[in-house]
Amino acid sequence: MSNAQEKDIAFMTEALALAARGAGATSPNPMVGCILVNKGKVVGTGWHEGPGKAHAEVAAILDAGENARGATAYVTLEPCNHTGRTGPCTEAIIEAGIVEVVYALADSNPVAANGATRLLTAGVKVRGGVCADEARELNRGWTHSLEHNRPYITGKTAMSLDGRIATSGGESKWITGEISRARAHQLRKFADAIIVGANTVIADDPALTARIGDETHHPLRVILDSTGRTPPGAKVYERVGKGALVVTTKKAPHRTLEAYRELGAEPLALSEGRDGRPDLEDLLGELHQRGVVNVLVEGGGGVLGSFFDADLLDELHLFIAPKLIGGGKPAFGGDGIEHLRDSERFSFSAPEQLGADTLLRAIRRMEAC
Repeated sequence: MSNAQEKDIAFMTEALALAARGAGATSPNPMVGCILVNKGKVVGTGWHEGPGKAHAEVAAILDAGENARGATAYVTLEPCNHTGRTGPCTEAIIEAGIVEVVYALADSNPVAANGATRLLTAGVKVRGGVCADEARELNRGWTHSLEHNRPYITGKTAMSLDGRIATSGGESKWITGEISRARAHQLRKFADAIIVGANTVIADDPALTARIGDETHHPLRVILDSTGRTPPGAKVYERVGKGALVVTTKKAPHRTLEAYRELGAEPLALSEGRDGRPDLEDLLGELHQRGVVNVLVEGGGGVLGSFFDADLLDELHLFIAPKLIGGGKPAFGGDGIEHLRDSERFSFSAPEQLGADTLLRAIRRMEAC
């Protein structure tokens, strides 16, 4: 690898770290980071903080000021070439006098694409593909949402070696250790919405926040509650962050729905699926319309099993503690598979040790999509 290639990778890696700062805040837009380099030195940095706010390139240009003229921009996504809530980044780059743009991933959104072509016609040098795999990994939810018109679904569970998430008496805190729980909060930070079932809310009363250091992030909380069993005073219904969505069916009493509304939660009545619960395809369509890109399904076992049975899980994070529970509650309920060949729809990464626990990450095989 040449010295120039090493510098490209180093600068783009820095831009990717900036992009990740927008985790959980940018949807339906992608996470994007940008640094401006002039005479070998970083003169400006920026990242996209959310819809309607400056794109990463514009933020970096403002940070650099006059030092942007003659600089090279390292940006994690091909600069956009359209006017939406903000103007085209291509025009901002041209106007700032940037002489070269190095991007990681081509823009797959047809509305905003062809930024590289516009820059080239204006005399700006353009190179693409630097750290493309890393950029694709960071925005895998966004690209999936564009291709499939539904959010990217990650399932997460903390379980014993024998696949149990609670004892026969319902005890579940804590099966896994502190390191695993901290990693789970990182997953929550990247989620636009977290889905749990009514039983989880009733048994555990979770807040469903992402607590990282001194920061607390509040994604949209989505509670699957067909009949309105969850107590309106539960922590998930607090008026914070992106709020809460109570997904019900016609079986939920009107007075209960009004109680949720009074707390600031939004009831959403959907048609029933085969199991009598809210139809998951309808739910994902509704979330997509609301600009939700990344969804984390935390359980319990019945909810995870429903998503598994419907073949809607795109990724899995299985936190496994070196404990045996027996009986108890399984991590995945539902009907399960009938044929063993259907058990190979995921590709598993190498196990990662998190203290005494083990993390297995699985990605849905492309041929299973």
